[in-house]
Amino acid sequence: MAKQTRARSGMALFCLATMAETTEDGQINTDKKLLVELVEDLKRSNAAQQAEIDMFERYSSGLDLQPQSENYETASQIDMAASPGRKTKARTPERQQLLTLEQKCDVAKSMHKQMTEDLKRAKDLSERELDNYKATLEEADIHLAEVKKECCQFDRDIGKALRDKKSVTMSAEKVIRYIEDKVKAKESLIEKLHQKNAALLAYKKKLQIQLKQQEEMGEGLTALDFEQLKFGNMKCRKRLDEQNLRRVELKLLTGKTLHVLNSNKEKLQTLTLESDVLSSDTALRAKLLIKFEEETKQAEEERNKAEVLNRKLRGQLADFHVPHVLQYINVKESQGQLQKSVKEWERKVEIAEMALKTYSKSWDKLRITAGARAVPARHAAIDAGLYGF
Repeated sequence: MAKQTRARSGMALFCLATMAETTEDGQINTDKKLLVELVEDLKRSNAAQQAEIDMFERYSSGLDLQPQSENYETASQIDMAASPGRKTKARTPERQQLLTLEQKCDVAKSMHKQMTEDLKRAKDLSERELDNYKATLEEADIHLAEVKKECCQFDRDIGKALRDKKSVTMSAEKVIRYIEDKVKAKESLIEKLHQKNAALLAYKKKLQIQLKQQEEMGEGLTALDFEQLKFGNMKCRKRLDEQNLRRVELKLLTGKTLHVLNSNKEKLQTLTLESDVLSSDTALRAKLLIKFEEETKQAEEERNKAEVLNRKLRGQLADFHVPHVLQYINVKESQGQLQKSVKEWERKVEIAEMALKTYSKSWDKLRITAGARAVPARHAAIDAGLYGF
């Protein structure tokens, strides 16, 4: 096919060269246009022939060439039998390699089928990779949600305590205890996953043994069994997808529940603090109330006493009689004389005390000079005869 194409191209170029030599000067432009159009047609036909050649090479690369050569010989014999009036000419290898329309159609159908299968395989592969990417994204989202949850729990349990400068020591102990609890929880989860993995491996080994026994017993699977298995696999995948969706929903619900629980805990803490403040305020007000009651009782008693005194004073006021003016003047005059006499006697007493002190001192001096002991001032005054004065 490639040789035929090259032969046609050579003949076309030879014809073009011959025509170019025999043209006249007036028809040069027209001939150039025709030559350009002919070259373009040849390029298009060559491209189509090249596409057919590529398709045939791809088709022949996957097949055995011997049956195809027999088909080619059979087709050439049929052509020779169909034209008995013509002279038999020597067939060239290029003539023997020509394909009929039916063979070309078969080749196109097989290539179309092969391309469809390739597209289906590529589609399955892309869907599988897309599922893997979706699973990876889902796993990343779940991991991100878990990390956010851990961050919220750490900030709720440790961050607030660390921000308080008064409880640094207590917060460090709390951080260590929190980390130890998390490590223990992770270790328990890893242990559970190991146990589950071991159980799944044992179940897989059991299934492999059963499959091997079925193969040894010769119980081959029919198309109906494959359809049933496919249907069961679809049901299991659907159930697994439903379980995964339910698990994601439950995780989201758990996150929301934890968020609500944390907010309710914070509200409970604030309400507890308010309750403590109100309790202390209530106790203080109760003490103040008791104090006010005592003060009220005391004020009531004082009021009663005041009322009694008031009644007494009112009674005295009712019984009070104002004396006569002359009698009042006489009493005031006698009071003034008495006060004046009291002042005179007080002055006399002061003079007598001063004289007593003087006589007692002189007496003491006399006693000392006489060698006798000092006596009290009263005795000295008695001896001197001045105490009565």
